Amino acid sequence: MHQYQQTVITPQKTISDAGRELWEYRDLFYFLAWRDLKVRYKQTAIGATWAILRPLLTMLVFTVVFGRLAKMPSEGEAPYAIMVFTAMLPWYFFANTLSEAANAVVNNSAMISKVYFPRIIAPTAPLLVNTVDFFISFALLIVMMAWYRFVPSLAIVLLPGFLLLAAITALGLGYLISALNVKYRDFRYVVPFLVQIGLYISPVGFSSRVIPEQWRSLYSLNPMVGVIDGFRWMVIGDSVQLDWQRFGLSTGVSILLFLIGYRYFMRTERQFADSL
Repeated sequence: MHQYQQTVITPQKTISDAGRELWEYRDLFYFLAWRDLKVRYKQTAIGATWAILRPLLTMLVFTVVFGRLAKMPSEGEAPYAIMVFTAMLPWYFFANTLSEAANAVVNNSAMISKVYFPRIIAPTAPLLVNTVDFFISFALLIVMMAWYRFVPSLAIVLLPGFLLLAAITALGLGYLISALNVKYRDFRYVVPFLVQIGLYISPVGFSSRVIPEQWRSLYSLNPMVGVIDGFRWMVIGDSVQLDWQRFGLSTGVSILLFLIGYRYFMRTERQFADSL
């Protein structure tokens, strides 16, 4: 007698259920991530070098505009270029993961409408691709620190924790917008706008210290403020004045966004096949 695998689709899934399904369908998860990685640099002349070139060029522009022309202060003894590039890494990781996750369900509509698999795999797969890009760019940061003879803080060993915080922030918004994007395609135009505005209202090209003291708590409601300030503290060290209370506020917003996005995605995923 043949043994058939039985799949039980429960009406309400917890985060542990989603984690278990991600593990069971890990081969599909790796396949989607590998496919996205190949497509990203397919038929490009310089391939993965774009993972270095984009943050490098943005860093040069911000260093000239904010550091040389606007004369904004750096953090501690760190060169302005290192301060900016330290923020570029989590920003590009967040922005690329959010942009790709937000469109992942619509872009995989043909597969989603034909076969069952945990839908959450689609917006989660870009995380793996952008993690690869992050570490390629991180190698350039190490080269820059060697060029400037800058010794990073020992807190750099906390990199996985801060990277996880950036991932939670990106996935929370990504889950929410990818689910909304199925019903309202307007969100495909909203995400590039959010990313562009976010680059300038987050402390990427400048230090959070330039924000007036009375506005810093409100400013910390931007979840990327905590992520970027945390990255700078991790690399530059104690000369970065990291306000742990405000860092906790930004982290709380990131976790709240993740829970809201995850919950909304799980509540609406059963309607995806009919709406696509």
